[in-house]
Amino acid sequence: MSKVYNVIIVGSGPAGLTAAIYAARANLAPLCVEGFSAGGLVPGGQLMFTTDVENYPGFPEKVTGQELMQRVRDQAERQGTEIVTADVERLDLSARPFKVWVEGEPEPRLARAVILATGARANYLGLPSEEKLKNRGVSACAVCDGALYRDREVAVVGGGDTAMEEAHYLSGLCAKVTLIHRRDAFRASKAMQERVLSNPKIRVLYDTVVDEVLEREGAVGGLSLRNLRSGETSRVDVAAMFVAIGHTPLADLVRGQVELHDNGYVKTVPGSTRTSVPGFFAAGDVQDFTFRQAVTAAGTGCMAALEAERFLGEQPH
Repeated sequence: MSKVYNVIIVGSGPAGLTAAIYAARANLAPLCVEGFSAGGLVPGGQLMFTTDVENYPGFPEKVTGQELMQRVRDQAERQGTEIVTADVERLDLSARPFKVWVEGEPEPRLARAVILATGARANYLGLPSEEKLKNRGVSACAVCDGALYRDREVAVVGGGDTAMEEAHYLSGLCAKVTLIHRRDAFRASKAMQERVLSNPKIRVLYDTVVDEVLEREGAVGGLSLRNLRSGETSRVDVAAMFVAIGHTPLADLVRGQVELHDNGYVKTVPGSTRTSVPGFFAAGDVQDFTFRQAVTAAGTGCMAALEAERFLGEQPH
């Protein structure tokens, strides 16, 4: 018979690896399928695309995203986690043990419990110049990177609640914020709009798109803009561009098998990582569309491991 793991963790960002640490310390001998960068998931998660991390507890001198996640990975392995560098191609949650098909393996791995920690991918504009300058002034997280541009001028792209929140947050740090929206009205709630429109440090450009992110000395130096109504082009000098046009949760593996929110994120019981399928847990940004921080993802990874341990302890085996 095939080996049946107590817990298989899919994903290796802060949520997945924290779950692995706690599960290993509970003697559950977890398997973590960390992903593979040429396929779907990136080992280490979205922090692997972050240069300096200044808001993760325990690192007063800041740390690179790559170094932080390597240290967490080393810790998970030292505690006894088995790590496989590959993508999960398919999950079958119709019966336990659950079936987990790992890329390159003919037979599925079996698990009494599964923790999904695949995260969410930030949506970007799709400009070559934007891609070139990611983490050099192009960001999708003001809370993560805003402090790097304290007292400088920055731009936010978007028109929903997230864009309003990002612009408002940055106005407390930066000298000036230019909010760029491609339509003539915002989609955000009225309360959020009023907060932004009444803020003297925020300038709003409607009917405007970014044609190019301009480079200066290897970093963002400005934006080339175009008004969609008049066709007029202009330039705004900023040190950073924060893209706030949404995230895409990486939940395709479980679509149609567990309950999802309307926005595609995995639905969990409030205050828990439990899903609509007993024994299947979701942690990190694949279920959190509110905070989306490394430290909150790690917290839910801890929760998922503890809940999986309790779930397994209640089973007849």
